[in-house]
Amino acid sequence: MTHPVTGAPADVGTGHEARGRSAMRGPSRVREHAAARERIPTFVLDEHEDIAHVVASRIAALIREREAAGRPVVLGLATGSTPIGVYRELIRMHREEGLSFRNVVTFNLDEYYPMTPDSIHSYHRFMWENLFDHVDVRRENVHIPRGDVPRDEVEAACKQYERDIVAAGGIDFQILGVGKTGHIGFNEPGSGAESRTRLVHLDAVTRRDAAADFFGEEFVPKEAITMGVATILDAREIAILATGEHKASIVRRAVEGEIHHEVAATFLQRHPNTTFYVDRAAGADLTRIATPWLLDEVQWTPDMMLRAVVWLSQESGRAILKLTHRDYAEHGMSSLVSRYGSPGAVNGEVFNALGAKIRGKSKLPKGRRTICFSPHPDDDVISMGGILRKFVENENEMLVAYMTSGNIAVFDHDVRRYVDFLRRLEHDRGIGGSDVETLADRVYAFLESKQPGDVDIPEVQDIKRIIRESEAVAGIEVMGLTRANARFLNLPFYQTGKVKKDPIGPADVKIVRDLLEEYRPEIVFVAGDLSDPHGTHRMCKEAIDKALAESTAPRPEVWLYRGAWQEWAITDATWLVPMSQEELRTKIQAIFKHQSQKDSAPFPGQDDREFWQRVDSRNKDTAALLDRLGLAEYFAMEAYVVE
Repeated sequence: MTHPVTGAPADVGTGHEARGRSAMRGPSRVREHAAARERIPTFVLDEHEDIAHVVASRIAALIREREAAGRPVVLGLATGSTPIGVYRELIRMHREEGLSFRNVVTFNLDEYYPMTPDSIHSYHRFMWENLFDHVDVRRENVHIPRGDVPRDEVEAACKQYERDIVAAGGIDFQILGVGKTGHIGFNEPGSGAESRTRLVHLDAVTRRDAAADFFGEEFVPKEAITMGVATILDAREIAILATGEHKASIVRRAVEGEIHHEVAATFLQRHPNTTFYVDRAAGADLTRIATPWLLDEVQWTPDMMLRAVVWLSQESGRAILKLTHRDYAEHGMSSLVSRYGSPGAVNGEVFNALGAKIRGKSKLPKGRRTICFSPHPDDDVISMGGILRKFVENENEMLVAYMTSGNIAVFDHDVRRYVDFLRRLEHDRGIGGSDVETLADRVYAFLESKQPGDVDIPEVQDIKRIIRESEAVAGIEVMGLTRANARFLNLPFYQTGKVKKDPIGPADVKIVRDLLEEYRPEIVFVAGDLSDPHGTHRMCKEAIDKALAESTAPRPEVWLYRGAWQEWAITDATWLVPMSQEELRTKIQAIFKHQSQKDSAPFPGQDDREFWQRVDSRNKDTAALLDRLGLAEYFAMEAYVVE
């Protein structure tokens, strides 16, 4: 199976995707069995940028083919974070390669209801800001469901939308994303295969996913207008996109599971020309990547053996050193035993490999110049508070570089509290004078009239930034560092005042590169978390990767940590760093210093727990897994991947 544009194999990718590719380098039967299990052709690409390039290239080819034939092309378009990369690539093609959209007709999947077109949350506004304003599409060729029609006219408007699609000749190419519930468009669980454009009630999970964009779940509309499943299936070609490890389980369900009306994406299995494009994180649960030995013979590389034996230990409920020949045989892994001669040899090899990953303080670097790049002002202590403290104790020269202000994640009531503090200080101590009253009056007046989603005025943005900076300093002081060890980079891409950020640009890269060349670190810690709901971690890593490529300083070791959302699998981790009960308590005390994020964080994701609770559970669970595998018992543990 090759890609329709690039001709690349379906499992194209590098980096951690090598796990999947190593399986596919074995006998061709693995590919055949994977294709039989995967009911939608699926391409696992290395990064989400690769998906954008491939899908945009396919769209461009269609536009040019139809233009040469004197016919329009009809595109079905989607909103959300996933297709933005496709739209940016199409804009680049328009500007640099002369790709014209004059012959393009578009129909969008959905729109919130009620929703005015000029609202900051509307999909009308999203599409014009992210695509239409930057290309030469004719306004009359753009169709987006209206979220502002009177309720008694919604049904008629939906029927007209269907007629407009038919009149345009039907959709030639439809872009889809997939929600955590498996919804496509806003076809929530329970949507029928024959459904057409209509008004729907939004699932609680969908509304919660959207809460960050609306600055609170209570502001998310409860209804939306969406194309139906049947409308989508009428498209001649469909590309469904998914990125991030939080989509891995639903990707597998949609691709390998049975068709079911509770998972609308499974209806795509009936479509003759649908292709799933996923990055390596979203494709991680596919059988050919997660457990390829269940499909057919594989090449038993050390990495493959490690993953397979750890999986077998968990499946069988036996510690690694207690696995028997029968365990291997019953789970299709007899060839691994044959290669090593006995179960004991395999068990010992894997046991020792896992043990070699464990690095206590005595085995960690000493006296090295180190930068911890923290995307938000609390990712350092949340994600790597344990190793941060150990690096300080080992007398490493430490700098914590906070890449963004994190100011959108501060509640307005915190601003009021700090402004009240300033007013009281001015009243009691005479500090600040009339400037404090002027600031307070302006801030209070703005907050009084502020609507959900409004961009904060500069004064409020600055107060929120300072709140988070002061919390960050308090956090690292718990770790034995001082204000002198903190650097606040305030990368420009983040400074939009909105949830949506700008792309990483040369100015962002330059700031990071200048720091690398000034400090010349020997080790850098970088957030490798792909589940960050806004993509800020991914974008910060992009800036660091580009800066490292451009920097004239010697290249440092790059240690990847995970954030508040998920931990590295022990099989992926290069190093596993134990923490005692006291060390975990210290880490949590540092997290507590981030008071604006405690109790109720503005952007908590899908996990109801506070960040410190997630950390406590995640670090203990990692240690507990090693214990169940039969290794030494530790209280808690952090995991790192060294690039």
